[in-house]
Amino acid sequence: MTEIRVPTLGESVTEATIGRWFKKAGDAVAVDEPLVELETDKVTIEVPAPSAGVLGEISAKDGETVAVGALLGQINDGAAGAAAKPAAAPAKAAAPAAAAAAPAAAAVASRTPPADAPLAPSVRKISAESGIDAATVPGSGKDGRVTKGDMLAAIEKAASAPTPVNLPAAAVQVRAPSPADDAAREERVKMTRLRQTIARRLKEVQNTAAMLTTFNEVDMGHIMAMRTQYKDVFEKKHGSKLGFMGFFTKACVQALKDIPAVNAEIDGTDLIYKNYYHIGVAVGTDKGLVVPVVRDCDHKSIAEIEKSIADYGRRARDGQLKIDEMQGGTFTITNGGIYGSLMSTPILNAPQSAILGMHKIQDRPMAIGGKIEIRPMMYLALSYDHRVIDGKEAVTFLVRVKENLEDPARLVLDL
Repeated sequence: MTEIRVPTLGESVTEATIGRWFKKAGDAVAVDEPLVELETDKVTIEVPAPSAGVLGEISAKDGETVAVGALLGQINDGAAGAAAKPAAAPAKAAAPAAAAAAPAAAAVASRTPPADAPLAPSVRKISAESGIDAATVPGSGKDGRVTKGDMLAAIEKAASAPTPVNLPAAAVQVRAPSPADDAAREERVKMTRLRQTIARRLKEVQNTAAMLTTFNEVDMGHIMAMRTQYKDVFEKKHGSKLGFMGFFTKACVQALKDIPAVNAEIDGTDLIYKNYYHIGVAVGTDKGLVVPVVRDCDHKSIAEIEKSIADYGRRARDGQLKIDEMQGGTFTITNGGIYGSLMSTPILNAPQSAILGMHKIQDRPMAIGGKIEIRPMMYLALSYDHRVIDGKEAVTFLVRVKENLEDPARLVLDL
């Protein structure tokens, strides 16, 4: 018999919700065949079969919340007949289990830290800032001591927990009941963990950051002409289509170098200026918005960026992104134009201090050299945290992006 357990889900992710089982008890399974879908705060992952055999008892049903390492079910070895092994086995195992109970209890006791065990400075600091009592957090360190990682996991768990019922009524959003005729035509669906996390994080940004948006517009004529001229040769050489995201990413990286505050973030009373450029690219999926990160874009060519974005987009829609591929971004680009958006005010992707919104390319009459010409124009929107970025810096950054896009030679010459 082989146990199926919740795998390690990534940094700061301690639990998941059972999305659905692909198999039912008694079904034959092959090694590495997807068995169950887990929904976490950040991604949806599939747990593969650790061995071949027959799926036995399922311990965690659809919709249940499970912690890392929790038992999901078991796989019985051999053919279907192996599922009905002698029932006496559990009874035989009872005595050894009882015999092992005392040593196990002793082991747990040996991991329990003394009541007066000192806390690490980092643990005391996190406890004071978050209000979480370290004494209530299970410790994973030596002798059961609470570590910084334990405290961060406890904060994440508390942030994702359901709203307590004893909060004031004003803090809980209560929906008025619908008339009977309308209620019969409604469908109530539980929010996925990903959707709950998206809602919570976006609202936290609005409550925390001093968010402001500045706008500009860019003439996309030169980039569109370049794309038309080279798209076939580009795809033949690199095996990837030439889109606009590579140009926008490089344009933003050059502007970030000029205006470092846009690539910074707040940490307490400090500002952290990041001399690396990890660009998040927002991707819409059936389950919600995810933001995979293309790392070190200042060292990548447009072709490398395009291939990375295409790969992330494909895997995001298939639910195959890894958690570490969505962490560590310093700046985000979101493209509502692919859905037809003409203008928007994007919300920051915390803890980042700015996000660029791309929009639909639309032919508009423009005054050029004293004459009216029809040009393919796109509105750009930069939402930013005014606590970190001054208005002058935000406007200058957006103008730099505009200049880089309207004269693509700048991107090649690094001007």
